[in-house]
Amino acid sequence: MKGETLAIHGGEKVKTKSFGTGRRFGTEELKELREALEQNTLFYHTGNKVTTFLKRFNELYGIQRSVATSSGTAAIHVALGAAGVSVGDEVITSPITDQGTLIGILYQNGIPVFADLDPRTYNLDPQSVADRITPKTKAILVVHLAGSPADMDPIMAIARRHGLKVIEDCAQSYLARYKGRLVGTIGDYGCFSTNDFKHISTGDGGIVTVNSGNEEEYRMVHAFADKNYQRWQGEVFRDLDYLAPNYRMTELQGAVGIAQLKKLPDIVRQRHRYGERITEGIRDLPGILPPRLCDGGWSSYWFYMFRLDQSRLNCSREQFSEALREEGIPNHPGYIPQVVYQQPMFQKRQAYLNSDFPFDLSGRAYPGGLCPVAEHILETAIRLPVSEFFTEEDAEDVIRGIRKVAGFYTSVGSYPSGNDVY
Repeated sequence: MKGETLAIHGGEKVKTKSFGTGRRFGTEELKELREALEQNTLFYHTGNKVTTFLKRFNELYGIQRSVATSSGTAAIHVALGAAGVSVGDEVITSPITDQGTLIGILYQNGIPVFADLDPRTYNLDPQSVADRITPKTKAILVVHLAGSPADMDPIMAIARRHGLKVIEDCAQSYLARYKGRLVGTIGDYGCFSTNDFKHISTGDGGIVTVNSGNEEEYRMVHAFADKNYQRWQGEVFRDLDYLAPNYRMTELQGAVGIAQLKKLPDIVRQRHRYGERITEGIRDLPGILPPRLCDGGWSSYWFYMFRLDQSRLNCSREQFSEALREEGIPNHPGYIPQVVYQQPMFQKRQAYLNSDFPFDLSGRAYPGGLCPVAEHILETAIRLPVSEFFTEEDAEDVIRGIRKVAGFYTSVGSYPSGNDVY
């Protein structure tokens, strides 16, 4: 398609038919919701829907214990609290993530520390993680971005060497695998989200996996999600040893989750198929850098993100994005506007209004260039939606659109790329 007239310049569009769509919710969810209402209770401890949801999740993941929460953000906060993160403790994490990854660190009055990323997997670079460890480091919070697993073996080795807890943020990576293991079962805790923008939805909700096999640790996680109440086998103990939030999941969320879990393997299978096909279809293009998986990685593609090598293209990232959109291929330049440490909260060092606590406990600063690879990823990335409702034709049209735009803008070297971190 090299040199073909772009739609933005009056040429024929690549994508002329609508992308495939479908209904996420149906009779299965209605059946479970009706049963939840007929229990005459919507409280997780006295109904059976949340319990059943977790049982089915545990079976799917091959684990023994998990705890339900009110959101994925809550799940991460619960894991951090159970891990013992407290005032002034440092938690190493990714600078390309949603703020839901960070809220729990700051609510525990810990200090987020950002490690740099691999330029093609968009996940934590283990060497950068190792370089950020200090005597104050308490945990590593690994984000498996966009459905793709981080390189967990070296991260786990680093954590064990330094006596650190590992928490996996799997909100975007249901059923993603690393060397045959499901992400969320490798670290000490795995955290999942069931909000409306994930592979499965209960409107909002979350899950924490407890991977140690230790009964006491499971009880601590369970209690931390429920105001530190100890609810076991019909009994309730209210001896409050320390502060814990109320992050309980309702029976309505659990009911929808039961039905959604049945659909999850097929959802993931389709997304993986389309994501892999897009990579196969564009991997040979000059100026296009498809995502890579770490060794032993298998992605469930919450979205698809590739990057531009602008030294090989005579356009800006924004021009490429706009041209691709005019071909009928929806996309967005970048993922989040900027790395999270460039947000005002970190630049002002203000987690609480009119206070610099807990940042005042740390000498950590958040200057530009702190994580140069992560910053460059966001400057050169193009994000595409992936859906289980796509058709084969949809995937092929995405490939054709990228190939057409890349072919038009490809030239031998001239567009300045700024920082050549690829």
